[in-house]
Amino acid sequence: MAFECQESIEVCLVKNSIDSDEQQAGLSDFNSNFNHITSIFDAKSQLETETAHRESGVVCLLKNSIEERAGLTQFSPDSDHNTLIHDSGNSQSEIEIGIQKPSTSNPKVNDTSGHYRRLITDLPSALISEILNCLDPKELGVVSCVSTVLNRLASEHSVWKDFYCERWGAPVVSGFSDEKSWRELFVEREFRSKTFRGRFSIDVLYGHTEAVRAVFLLASAKLISLLVAADKKLLLAGGSDGFIHCWRAVEGLSCLFDLVGSQNLSTEFRIWEHEGPVTCLALDIKRIYSGSWDMTVRIWDRSSFKVVKVLRHTDWVWGLVPRDTTVASTSGSDVYVWDADSGTLLTIISNAHVGNAYALARSHTGDFLFTGGEDGAIHMFEVVSDCMERNVLEVSTWIPHSGPVHSLAFEFPWLVSASADGRMSLIDVRKLLQTCKPSLGKNVSKVRHRDHKSVEPPQRMLHGFGCNLFSVDIGADRIVCGGEEGVVRIWNFSQALEAEQRARALRGIRLEKQDEAA
Repeated sequence: MAFECQESIEVCLVKNSIDSDEQQAGLSDFNSNFNHITSIFDAKSQLETETAHRESGVVCLLKNSIEERAGLTQFSPDSDHNTLIHDSGNSQSEIEIGIQKPSTSNPKVNDTSGHYRRLITDLPSALISEILNCLDPKELGVVSCVSTVLNRLASEHSVWKDFYCERWGAPVVSGFSDEKSWRELFVEREFRSKTFRGRFSIDVLYGHTEAVRAVFLLASAKLISLLVAADKKLLLAGGSDGFIHCWRAVEGLSCLFDLVGSQNLSTEFRIWEHEGPVTCLALDIKRIYSGSWDMTVRIWDRSSFKVVKVLRHTDWVWGLVPRDTTVASTSGSDVYVWDADSGTLLTIISNAHVGNAYALARSHTGDFLFTGGEDGAIHMFEVVSDCMERNVLEVSTWIPHSGPVHSLAFEFPWLVSASADGRMSLIDVRKLLQTCKPSLGKNVSKVRHRDHKSVEPPQRMLHGFGCNLFSVDIGADRIVCGGEEGVVRIWNFSQALEAEQRARALRGIRLEKQDEAA
């Protein structure tokens, strides 16, 4: 009996052992299948990550641009209905669209935060457009290389027009913007601006018996005015007698203005209000601006030729530059910024130079001032608007000349100076500027402020003149200057432009051949 019981127990143990082995084998198969399925999901998730990898860097760039320029901080997700952009905390610094979801089985769901992850291209086009609006031209160009969707949005974005007008103003040729996109216009003009580092030819204009005090390059008509100020409809010249001589353009005349013919009251006339020599002139669509040694700047209505505002200074007025609704002027060693509509003094830079501040230039937006003075120094200032106040920050200083700086001209990114030492300097201010758009109603400083010791010297010095250069102007591919010699020199850089265009075409052909060979 005992033997039978023991045998029964052994049979049960053997059976249990067999059952246990079968269970382990089944569990092993299950684990193997589960690991296989898990590896499939991991591979799918990795594929999605690799697909988004190209966009992650750009998204990080977008995020940094938004936070830097709009003053945004990192968002925190709300309960379960708000959609927001926040940092995912991973190594790629992706931007996620956080929408609270109860399930975490979807590979696009972050297990730790429970937020639904989507790519930047999944956003509505209008929202992407607003994000792109926060970028500068270089960043926008990087974004356009990511995908076809972002390329289309970045290339067709209206902000390219703002970039162009901010740097160079509106195109001077009518209908020019209709032939090409604003992005194409911007890229072409940016390309042309690099030619001032290349080769050039010099043309010399003779005929004057006295010093040339002012030159003006009328780019829209490819003319050079040896007077003071002009556009395609009106030409102005100031004299030591206090009069302003005016000429209206003559239709059908290749040189626009008839300066040598018999006097015609309909095309030639004079206006007078100053009590001293006229030292500087400028004009825009509605107004004429004149400065004088009588320590005033007078603003004239262009249609009636009557003085509408008188801006009084404490010393002789040496230069003025209007932009939009403001006008900047130099008087003595000080620099003034006025509201042209009301005549209110907005800000003043006291003792900008040791001695007189002879020269003045401004960017097309009017945010940046460039001054040259009797001390041979060139200063760059930024005017920052804060509510109703305007603060002035000194950005940089150069001392490239051994004599007084008599004239300055600015065409992005080149600042050109003419000095009494008979030399011209070309300064590239591109690295000092960071083009951006103010966001959320905040005016953000657009300058990368640097230590004066780290500022690069002028990129180029042009020699070969006599002493005392009094005037300079710069256009798309040429520089014009005049001085005490009584001659006008034209530095033509179109050769450098043509050479660079040929080099670019050859590089394109070479790359195409390499692609075909590959």
